[in-house]
This record gives sequence, C-alpha cells and structure tokens, in this order.
Amino acid sequence: MSLRERLSNADEGRNSANGPPGLAAAAYQELKKSMHQTILDRIDLERLKRLTPEQFKHELALLVQRIIEEERIVLNQHERHNLVLDIQHEMLGFGPLEPLLADPGVSDILVNTAARVYVERAGKLELTEVAFNDNAHLMKIIEKIVSRVGRRVDESSPMVDARLPDGSRVNAIIPPLAIDGPILSIRRFAVNPLSIENLLEYRSLTPPMVQVLQALAQAKINILVSGGTGSGKTTLLNVLSGFIPAHERIVTIEDAAELALRQPHVVRLETRPPNIEGKGEVNQRSLVRNALRMRPDRIILGEVRGPEALDMLQAMNTGHEGSLATIHSNTPRDALSRLENMVGMAGVNLTPRATRQQICSAVTVVMQVSRLTDGARKLVSLQEVTGMEGEVIAMHEIFRFEQKGVDARGAVQGSFYATGVRPRFADRLRMFGVAVPDSVFDPDKIYE
Repeated sequence: MSLRERLSNADEGRNSANGPPGLAAAAYQELKKSMHQTILDRIDLERLKRLTPEQFKHELALLVQRIIEEERIVLNQHERHNLVLDIQHEMLGFGPLEPLLADPGVSDILVNTAARVYVERAGKLELTEVAFNDNAHLMKIIEKIVSRVGRRVDESSPMVDARLPDGSRVNAIIPPLAIDGPILSIRRFAVNPLSIENLLEYRSLTPPMVQVLQALAQAKINILVSGGTGSGKTTLLNVLSGFIPAHERIVTIEDAAELALRQPHVVRLETRPPNIEGKGEVNQRSLVRNALRMRPDRIILGEVRGPEALDMLQAMNTGHEGSLATIHSNTPRDALSRLENMVGMAGVNLTPRATRQQICSAVTVVMQVSRLTDGARKLVSLQEVTGMEGEVIAMHEIFRFEQKGVDARGAVQGSFYATGVRPRFADRLRMFGVAVPDSVFDPDKIYE
C-alpha cells in the first residue's frame, strides 16, 4: 500500500461516523512509519552526519515535503507541519516522547508499554494521548536512550538505568521481566533546578528553617536527607549544596548523575554497570573509597543504599565534615535504622552498639521530606542526633510540619513550627560565625 493509500484510509476513518474508533490515529501511525522508512531508503546518512542539527532538520523537512508532493498526498498545512515534526523527532530525538520532554510542567514520564503513556504534573498522574507504533518502536527508543550513555538493554540484561542529555534519570525494564512489554520510566531533570526561593514560594519550608539550613551547610555539619520516592530529596540536596562556599572542593557520587551543583570546583563521579561478560562494574563503595584519595572538602552521596554506608560514615568521621547524603526512608528514626542495616552489609564484624556509635559520631542532622496526598512536597521534620542513651540513638526534633486535614479541593492543611528545643549544634554554628538567633527556635511562631 502506498503512502497515498494509507492517508486515504486515515481520511475515511476521520470522516466516517460509523468507522471504528481510533482508525485515523492508527492509519496516521502507519503513514508516519512508512514515511520514516522511505526517508531512510533515500537519504545519505554519511553526508547527513556532517551537517549541524539545524541543517539536518532543514534537509529532513525538505525531503518530507518532496515525498508528500511525489505521492500526491492531500494534507493541510497543519497536518504537514505535524508530520514533519514527528519525523524529525524520530530521526533526531526520542520519537513520541519529545513533546513531553519539552513540556516544563512534566516531572515524570511513565510509559506502560507502547499503548499507554502517563505523566506527572503538579504531583498528580494523568494519562496522555501519546502512543508508540508498537512495542518494537518503543524498544528502539529505549535502545537509543541507553546506548548514548554506553549502556545496553536486551534479554540477557533486561533492566537498565541511564540518563538523558539534560540529566533526566531513566529506568527501563523489558521482557521477559516485564510481562506485557517494555516499561520506561523517566524522572525529569529540571533545566533550572528549584531554588530556595521556589521552596519558600511553594511553602515546602519556612524562613526560619532556611536560616538553619544555610547555617548547617556553612558550618560543615553532616546531613542525611530522608524521604520516599519522588518526595524531593535530590531537590533539597541541591538547595543545601548551594550554601556550600565556592572555594571548597566537592566530590559527588551517584548511580545516575542528576545533581546540579553551581560551585566552580565540583568533581562528578558516576557508577558503571557490568559489561556483557559481567565484568567492569564500578559500584558506589569503590567510588567513595576513591573519592577519599581526591582531596575532597565535601563528599555528596546521591543516595546511600548499600555497603558504601560504612565508607560514608568513616569519611564523615575522618575529616570530611559537611558531607551530605540521601536515603530512602519514611521517618528520621527509620533512616538511622536503615543506615545501621546497610553498615551490616559491608561485611565488617561490628557490634550493633559500635555501629550506632559510628552513626552518632558521623550524622548530626536528619531531614525528612515527604510528598503529601495533594502532591505537595514539604520538609516535614528536622531532627538532631544527640548521642546514645543506653543502646538507642537519641534524637531531638527541632522543626516539624503537622498536617491538620484537607480542604474541599483536596489540598493539605497544616502548619510548620519549631518545637522549642535549642539544638546542640547551635554552639558549632556560633564557632563558624553563622549563628542563628534564638528566636528562630521560638515554638510560638507558627507558619501555615
């Protein structure tokens, strides 16, 4: 069937009230697929490689227009523009995902096989009209994404983590592990990361909390940021890192690089998965150990999730003060318990008490961030680790967000307030010349 015949079928489906639903969309997908193949048969890829992206787009647009004229396909101006744009996305970008990646309001893109694509906007999931031709088309896009960062995905290695050129984090899982077809999850990386002003505007925290956060970072206090998936841990880590003085040397360690530090002296390290022979893996623990030989002033661990917890604690205890890390957990207390369990994974014969003493010596502040039922992210608790009481790690809560209910629109109602406890780290803040006034810890000041 020619391109013209395919478009004729699409017109019939679009204009016939009795035609089966979705016929026009299916015919358009088939038309686009055939156009793509026709272009691949005609163009000289070696010559196009020498063109700039803008020149390539121009040549591609001319070729699509020429094929439309040769095939005598009747399209209005809007349809021609959309077809040219879709072909450019297929050839130069990530196909149907391109419009979603260009939308600044989209924070997550979740592809549940070729037929269903969801996005998250303002903390809420919604189904889109975006679709792939079939699962083979989706697999080509996944392979294009992972190959750009030197990784692979196939039946022998059906799970992969990667990132897009803008830093967005990508996870893909394919059959046989994904029963219905390839699954792609993209955590968007903000072109302009949220600033402390943005967090204040969104009421994720309060001005007194900002004063304390800034002082903690400048006074080189070790901080653990705890929270669930999508709660804003990395955003808060970015904000905290922004308070680090520009003259310090910072080494970041991540599974998939997504931190966006703006200091001039930043060294970014990223783990590497094993190759096709199962060799060459470089894990976070190896990178933490190597980072200690790189003369860092601070080490920032994107997420602690395994035996590297022990090396991180030892680094914090041996002169690398002011280090930061995130951990998946529901409460600050659970975060320390998880940290203890991870130290046990390192294969070092430490007693539970010795492990807890290491944690107490290394971690001073635990910040808990949460995504609430209305999609808002908030710093719901800031706690100080004060030492050991018998066999238990003692903690004092300094700031808290207390939820009171939800309004008629489903928005969470609540308030921030200080607990009235004057933290022990206040003396260290004063020693570093970044003391905060006692009024910051006044429990009578409540922020809605």
